[in-house]
Amino acid sequence: MIAIGLAAGVVAGLLGVGGGVLFVPGLVLLVGLSQHHAEATSLLAIVPVAIVGTYRQDRYGNVRRSDALLLGSLSIVGAAGGVVLANALSGALLRDAFAGLMVLVAAQLTHRALRPGAARAASAGAPEER
Repeated sequence: MIAIGLAAGVVAGLLGVGGGVLFVPGLVLLVGLSQHHAEATSLLAIVPVAIVGTYRQDRYGNVRRSDALLLGSLSIVGAAGGVVLANALSGALLRDAFAGLMVLVAAQLTHRALRPGAARAASAGAPEER
């Protein structure tokens, strides 16, 4: 649990993810929780990670507060609906959906990284084209 928490905190602070990409698989594979329990535990564990990460990033001037408030407000509604949907699905289907999401995210990141000019834009600090 300590290693999962530390790794998720580092990834969250470094890459801006909530840590769930490590919490959920770690809790399922290493701790033996069900998919439902791992996802619910991850959601609660994200709260302090998000608070600390946001506080530190805000001190660097990296937080766009109006955008964060809008995203956070809408996410509350989405999370409530997602919990209802998750509880209606089997653990196996939920696990497969989580894995599919991770594959899609990896594919998108790979595609963007391999795009011509992506390395030049990233090293210059310029925002990438969408």
